[in-house]
Amino acid sequence: MANPHGTPIWYELLTTDASVSKSFYDDVIGWTIATESSAPGMDYRMIATRDGGFVGGMMPLTEAMRTGGARPTWLFYIAVDDVDGAADLIAKKGGAIHVPPFDIPGAGRAAMVADPQGNPFYVMRGSSDQTSTAWDRTGMGKCNWNELATIDQAAGNAFYADVFGWKYPDKMTMPGDMGDYVFVDAAGQTIGATMKAGAQPEAPKGWRFYFRAPDIEAAADAVRRNGGTVLAGPMEVPGGDRIIVASDPQGVNFGVVGPGT
Repeated sequence: MANPHGTPIWYELLTTDASVSKSFYDDVIGWTIATESSAPGMDYRMIATRDGGFVGGMMPLTEAMRTGGARPTWLFYIAVDDVDGAADLIAKKGGAIHVPPFDIPGAGRAAMVADPQGNPFYVMRGSSDQTSTAWDRTGMGKCNWNELATIDQAAGNAFYADVFGWKYPDKMTMPGDMGDYVFVDAAGQTIGATMKAGAQPEAPKGWRFYFRAPDIEAAADAVRRNGGTVLAGPMEVPGGDRIIVASDPQGVNFGVVGPGT
């Protein structure tokens, strides 16, 4: 895998109702989520974008997973040069190892971890020499922005800097006591931002991902039509794009990015 250490490479939806999730996101974002698994021995369905590529996968939660505490959510994978070494460093820096490093046949090696504030994600080194395009700042159907709402922004920023080499070159002061919106540079590209949890009522603690759709008003209508909730927007953001923040029918928080007017 050619993606640099510390950059996002894959997005994953955990769901308790695969058919509802497929109908919802296919309509809202314009994806084509597979109806059958692409992985032997497990139910894992690829999420295809209109350009023929992929932004991630969808995993229906089994009863055993739910009993073990798994809940519907979006997660992402961060590229690392060495999965085992990254897992060791994450634990040393106060993070948690939820699933120790494991091999994914035909895909690579990964581990499921969390930062010291309890926000889960994966680390991965893919076995392919191709570059993942799941993260693309302007790609249609791809993730365009990664946003972390955390209970300790300074400590969280320091953790990701230590583990992934992230830098924080700029920030935007938000109104009132909402604090700073701190931009994240990973391997020379701005991939998103961090803020303190509670800074925005529609931003629960954890990572939120924004996916690009061709028409933000149409995306908002599709959210409502398919049983989701528009929590904020449509509204313009710096750079000219328009966004909504929404939740799907299972209450999973996510964002949509569309072109400005």
